[in-house]
Amino acid sequence: MSYYVYIMINPTNKVIYTGVTNDLIRRVYEHRNKLVSGFTRKYNIVKLVYYEIFPDPQGAIAREKALKGSSRSRKIKLIEGMNPLWRDLWEEITQ
Repeated sequence: MSYYVYIMINPTNKVIYTGVTNDLIRRVYEHRNKLVSGFTRKYNIVKLVYYEIFPDPQGAIAREKALKGSSRSRKIKLIEGMNPLWRDLWEEITQ
C-alpha cells in the first residue's frame, strides 16, 4: 500500500491545503465533490497541484506535519518545482 501527502488549492490559487491519505484518488474526489464538511468545503479546495508517494504511513504523516508547519512561500516553491503551471493533476492520477 502507498501513502500520499498532497497539496490542493481553491480555484483562485489563494488557499492552500495539505493532507495525507492512503487513497489519493478517493480523497481528491471527496474534496472536489464537497463530500466532507470542514475546511476544504468551506474554502472550495478542489484543485490537486502537488503530491508525494510514501511506502509507509509514518513517513507520510511526518512529511505532512513538516509541510503544514512550513511557510506559504516554501509550499509555493514545492508546487512550482513539480507543477510550474499549477495544473490540476486530477486527470494525471485518474488515468
